[in-house]
Amino acid sequence: QVQLVDSGGGLVQTGGSLRLSCAASGRTLAVMGWFRQTPGKEREFVAAITWGGAKTTYVDSVKGRFTISRDNAKNTVYLQMNSLKPEDTAVYYCAAGDTMATSPQVRDYDYWGQGTQVTVSS
Repeated sequence: QVQLVDSGGGLVQTGGSLRLSCAASGRTLAVMGWFRQTPGKEREFVAAITWGGAKTTYVDSVKGRFTISRDNAKNTVYLQMNSLKPEDTAVYYCAAGDTMATSPQVRDYDYWGQGTQVTVSS
């Protein structure tokens, strides 16, 4: 049984930074990632990272501003978010799966955190 607990969200002004954390219990998954969702919209891929950290993938809108990393000793994945914009406001969900690649598809992830709210004020 794998459980993901994500945290670190909050309210920040435009241009500010936040770091999200996701602690996994149970076992190590091959790929861990972050998605986000706003009311009335589908869950959107943000970033993903492979087990060894060799490969990372980002949605174009966050490239150069967000960095995903993982600490396998702690079974934790992080999302450092800098230069935040109002359009980054969403509930952010940690995800994990045994997919062979850093997939941007929701269906490729088997486990999900409970979500953490990120609000960026203008």
